[in-house]
Amino acid sequence: MPRLIDLSTPIQTEHFRWPVERRLAKSHDAGAGQATWAGWNVHAFTHMDSPRHVDPEGFTTDAITLDMTVGPGAVLDVSDVPANTAIEVAHLAAAGAHLQTGDFALIRTRWDERASIDTPEFWLHAPWMTAEGSIWLRERGIKAVGFDFPQDRCIRFFLTGEARPPLPEHVTHFHLLARGVIMFEYLCNTGALRQARNQMIGLPIRLPDSDGAPARVIAIETDDAS
Repeated sequence: MPRLIDLSTPIQTEHFRWPVERRLAKSHDAGAGQATWAGWNVHAFTHMDSPRHVDPEGFTTDAITLDMTVGPGAVLDVSDVPANTAIEVAHLAAAGAHLQTGDFALIRTRWDERASIDTPEFWLHAPWMTAEGSIWLRERGIKAVGFDFPQDRCIRFFLTGEARPPLPEHVTHFHLLARGVIMFEYLCNTGALRQARNQMIGLPIRLPDSDGAPARVIAIETDDAS
């Protein structure tokens, strides 16, 4: 029997980084049934980035087909990397011997088990990807990648008061996304995964001509996950 693991962070109506507007557009009290209206940044919570997010000439969500975000996945378990520590090529290589060309790579730190996404600690103390590690992933020929932690160290600027860093410091966006590797950010519950290989399903909502979209991401584990 396949195991279905939901890796998606729920949308929170109160989050210090991502404001969410949620209200009833109509209600049962008014005799009109109920309909919820909601709005938030498409790069909040679990979402997909398209290259247009960082490259004015990059392709948008229109160009992203299902085969680009669904398929065989490899879990690279780097959860032994301590807080506030760079994830180097050596960590990824040791965890990714099973990584194959065309995979959806899932970089697992289980960071959501150590800090809540709605606290500053989640952002200020997480491990982070290096430029070299990002290039190593790209050179393995992956088609998509998912992270369960704020993977670019410089994203801390929004809490520290520093100026927004230049794009090359957003190393995964610069070395992966801008080169066509589809990215899924702020996954959770990766500790529930038991197998090194699985089937990954990343389904962004169909938001045309966009730099990203909210997404539901799940993993399917079977007896034969190759």
